[in-house]
Amino acid sequence: MPLRHDFASALPGMFLDWTADPVPHPQVLRLNRPLARELGLPDDLPATLLAGLDLPEGARPVAQAYAGHQFGGFSPRLGDGRALLLGEVSGPDGRLHDIALKGSGRTPFSRGADGKAALGPVLREYIVAEGMHALGIPTTRALAVLTTGEEVLRENGPLPGAVLVRVASSHLRVGSFQYLAAQGDAEGVKRLADYAIARHYPHRAGDYVGFFADVAAAQARLIAQWMLVGFVHGVMNTDNMTISGETIDYGPCAFMEAYAPGTVYSSIDRQGRYAYANQPLILGWNLARLAETLLPLIDADEARAVERATRILEGVAGLYQDAWLTGMRAKLGLDGADAGDRALAEEFLEGIEGADWTLCFRRLSQAITDDTALRERLFKDHWLDGWLARWRARLAPDAAARMDAVNPIYIPRNERVEEALAAAQAGDMAPFERLLDALSDPFTEREGLENLALPASEGFGRYRTFCGT
Repeated sequence: MPLRHDFASALPGMFLDWTADPVPHPQVLRLNRPLARELGLPDDLPATLLAGLDLPEGARPVAQAYAGHQFGGFSPRLGDGRALLLGEVSGPDGRLHDIALKGSGRTPFSRGADGKAALGPVLREYIVAEGMHALGIPTTRALAVLTTGEEVLRENGPLPGAVLVRVASSHLRVGSFQYLAAQGDAEGVKRLADYAIARHYPHRAGDYVGFFADVAAAQARLIAQWMLVGFVHGVMNTDNMTISGETIDYGPCAFMEAYAPGTVYSSIDRQGRYAYANQPLILGWNLARLAETLLPLIDADEARAVERATRILEGVAGLYQDAWLTGMRAKLGLDGADAGDRALAEEFLEGIEGADWTLCFRRLSQAITDDTALRERLFKDHWLDGWLARWRARLAPDAAARMDAVNPIYIPRNERVEEALAAAQAGDMAPFERLLDALSDPFTEREGLENLALPASEGFGRYRTFCGT
């Protein structure tokens, strides 16, 4: 697995050279062979190499530096506290992909933490990231999960240790720009912007306004896709917002089951800042923070720079709404575009509040001819008759097939995820593999997987997710 180290060569001051902690007995628990093949890598990569202990040719392990607004408060120095970028691999398509470790031990950015990862959170990231990829949502992905042969101590006691090998288009974040801007390093910001443009938006070479507009558009599309599948990221800090437009950091994330706009799963989001319905608002807030770092590049005259950046920021809500409505038309099977489509979609959402998001949309295709299954999913249906008539009048000729191609039957349901993680930590990977298999083809309903499509049982209780640290 020969690697490049373009990031480390191009961006001095953005990292610290570091090495992974040695672990007693690294073993490959799960290798993502399809992803390995996509990257042109062998599917028998040894554990010591994947753990960063035997470095591949060209590797230069570094802990990346970045800043970030965390729940609204700015931290000028965060960085990889338990992660290392080993380098980049050039895939068969010529594009670079980061190969990084998560859970590889303390770094100078660890802020008192142990730098380790427990097996449960690592497997959660694998499951959810692969689920997102199969749904067509841009995301970082897991190349491998390694067990380390050691235990890590968490609030609920010692847990089996693990390392995640993560693949990303890059790990550049809004917080990467904030890190340099906070130091007043204007040349560093320019160097970083030029690197990000060359890597992700090469058609924007020298055009920093266009670069910012492209990042805003990519993120608007991404958040719209989250909303359309009921995904709650849980920790939309600026250091978790990528320049590439990929989903990153599957810590306290979850898929919403019963539809409620105020849904929060993260145990640390006590004010609901990153609730489901707030995600589009945080999109704009985070992009404004990126704009602040780019102002000197956008225009030498600060007033003009603010005006040009503001013009783009003012268009973000429209970009998001357009992407969301396009996706909602597909989910509803509508024919073309009509001025009343937004109202039609919003009325449906109002009507299904409290019911299962995924199954209401999935069973909607059956309601073209028989609405029995849909009515079984709703707690209130007094609105449904009138809505169905207006909806049926707007349907595309092949609406049912179109809808089933975009409305999944299988998502990483919270109870099923927890069952798979508990079994894996006890040494049984079968539930994990079964869930992963279903999520790899989320739109095709299959016999024998019925329980993976069901909402959580009554005894499951209120669901809470936690950061892996």
